[in-house]
Amino acid sequence: MNKIFLAFLGMLSFWGSVNGQVKKPNIIIINLDDIGYGDVSAYKKGTLNTPNIDFLANNGVRFNRGYATSATCTPSRYALLTGIYPWKNSQAKILPGDAPLIIDTSITTLPKALKKANYKSAVVGKWHLGLGNGNIDWNKKITFSPSDVGFDYSFIMAATTDRVPTVYIENNKVVGLEENDPLFVSYQQNFENEPTAISHPQLMTKMRWHHGHNQSVHNGIPRIGYMKGGKSALWVDEDMSDVFLEKALAFIQNAKSTQSENPFFLYFALHQPHVPRVPHQRFVGKSGMGPRGDAILEADWCVGELTRKLKEWGDLENTLILFTSDNGPVLNDGYFDEAVEKLGNHTPFADLRGGKYSLYEAGTRVPFIAYWKGVIKPSVSNAMVCQLDFTASLAHLAGVSIPSGDGENHLNAFLGKNKKGRRELVIEASGRLAYRYGNFVYIPPSKGNPIIETVKIENGNAPEDQLFDLKKDIGQNLNLAKKRGNKLSFMKARMAAFIK
Repeated sequence: MNKIFLAFLGMLSFWGSVNGQVKKPNIIIINLDDIGYGDVSAYKKGTLNTPNIDFLANNGVRFNRGYATSATCTPSRYALLTGIYPWKNSQAKILPGDAPLIIDTSITTLPKALKKANYKSAVVGKWHLGLGNGNIDWNKKITFSPSDVGFDYSFIMAATTDRVPTVYIENNKVVGLEENDPLFVSYQQNFENEPTAISHPQLMTKMRWHHGHNQSVHNGIPRIGYMKGGKSALWVDEDMSDVFLEKALAFIQNAKSTQSENPFFLYFALHQPHVPRVPHQRFVGKSGMGPRGDAILEADWCVGELTRKLKEWGDLENTLILFTSDNGPVLNDGYFDEAVEKLGNHTPFADLRGGKYSLYEAGTRVPFIAYWKGVIKPSVSNAMVCQLDFTASLAHLAGVSIPSGDGENHLNAFLGKNKKGRRELVIEASGRLAYRYGNFVYIPPSKGNPIIETVKIENGNAPEDQLFDLKKDIGQNLNLAKKRGNKLSFMKARMAAFIK
């Protein structure tokens, strides 16, 4: 019996052990924006109720130690789709809406890997990884886009809901743009005679800026960056969830009808609860926590509708769903939306220190759930897992080989077959690094204010070494650097060797 036949039998055995059939599963990654470890009620930390996300958690694997690589959006999304640490790419930082594509189109990405196994792939929602080559003409076909990194279909926003351009982009073109009203975008200077939140504050009919969001105003909301024209293409914030959900479901239906024998991959990048928080009227006031809480309920509804449709179409048993967030939570992130004032007893940060932008745990430890009906047994795992490992793990699931990167194959942990995750991990926040090894985390000394005053979050800055035992001190209250000299030396040496 030759090696090729043995390998084939091994693959059949693998699929038989997974789902009783050789057919590869559909894969959906649901990536929320700034949702906290305590915002998902399955974690039993906060007071907000998220029944649809809880369904995935209570019937799948709920990870207590699931991580994004970074405490901000662009870097963590880069790692999720490439399997490469974002701190290795100097461009992987919070990008303006007109930034060029930061993913090298020659590398193997997650959608490219799955394409080898005949997956049809799509990204719907927030992109924020750059478009074009640095000089975008929004009125023409946009080159260097999701299609160049492996996606067959895309329906995205260029950056974030608080950054211009506030338009949808479908397969390389701005949606709804009219030739007689071209769209122009700038992050350097305003266009002549165009109003801003400062020059025309009366335009802010839906939300006022607290810090940083005082340039172009659209839909009654001030944004970052300047924009002119393109009126017919501008989105309505309140409708965004419905639009993204509709496009996601349409992609699934199309994938099923045009290549029913092959699986699909959907990267569903929801925008909640990133600012500005402007949920549909159906959800306004439902949480009692203001727009942030309402936006999370809206996201939970989206998850429920997606799950319901998969069940209705008979796809739930053959779809792996991974749920996570790009980074940890933040309350006041630039608008007066009462996120702090109406928080009540809810705890988005759970018992973790820090938050978005921070090297402390709440910056990168995020909700992390894997669900696959009939395959994954309900469980809670303390395995350390990371979005960095999606590419390697899902490529293995699809039965394809890819070049080695920073990501590791932890498919068995994701499927709940074991609780062995990563041994070590480097996390990043605004260019600063920290090192996880086992239960310990080391944060090197750094200059600067230890608190980001605008958002009231500790960022991890300190003039001295910081060493924490997270098994005994999840809140990172006791710095062991002076008491555990040998451990500190070990961590410093390991980190230096790891990042060199």
